[in-house]
Amino acid sequence: MDGETEVRRAARNELRKGAHAIKIMASGGVASPTDPIANLQFSEREMRAIVEEARFWGRYVMAHAYTAEAIGRCLECGVRSIEHGNLIDREAAELAASLDAFVVPTLVTYQAMEERGEEIGMSRVSLDKLRDVRKAGLQSLEYLKEARVKTGFGTDLFGDLQSEQARELSIRAEVESNVEVLRSATSVNAELLQMKGRLGCIREGALADLLIVDGNPLEDLGKLQQGARYITHIIKGGRVVGGSASGVSPAAG
Repeated sequence: MDGETEVRRAARNELRKGAHAIKIMASGGVASPTDPIANLQFSEREMRAIVEEARFWGRYVMAHAYTAEAIGRCLECGVRSIEHGNLIDREAAELAASLDAFVVPTLVTYQAMEERGEEIGMSRVSLDKLRDVRKAGLQSLEYLKEARVKTGFGTDLFGDLQSEQARELSIRAEVESNVEVLRSATSVNAELLQMKGRLGCIREGALADLLIVDGNPLEDLGKLQQGARYITHIIKGGRVVGGSASGVSPAAG
């Protein structure tokens, strides 16, 4: 897509189909073979057009962005959430905080891909880019925490690497407290998704999607990282649909 008219048309089309948000590629990617990490994508006019269309529908825009420059451009154009953000600097983090924006680190992605990238067929170019962004991951968390940025929780893992998702908890805990990590995955994510009061909380009128855990994740995040071993009940919409002590398999629920 090139030009304001084309991106408006594309955004409108996705919103008409029911998209709750629009995601744009605002910088180069690790897995993409032809664009360097520092590459800037979309002009400011194009980004502002996409943001405007999303706002018309009461939705928002999130952006794949790694570098501080790419992140700053997105935030100034009204993007609400930055995905990844490994190469953010202190100034860009402070800008995100001042604009009440979100950043969603996905640090386990790079650890898992570095360990298993060759196994799943990643190219040498992608593996080289991967190492550059992985090294900066924990520093990005430090900047976000210092600036008090609302930090969501995500992994960006799928396919053969999906089983690695829960490791994000312990990686994040190298910088954040356990309660901060859990808030990212619950109440902060609910606010990001525009579902505050319905997700990420226990209250009347909420969706009642809950996990009951044998142990206290505030003391040991490992309780959420060993498959279903410590998850005794999985509750969706107020109904028990699985869990090690529930007598119900997720498929049967």
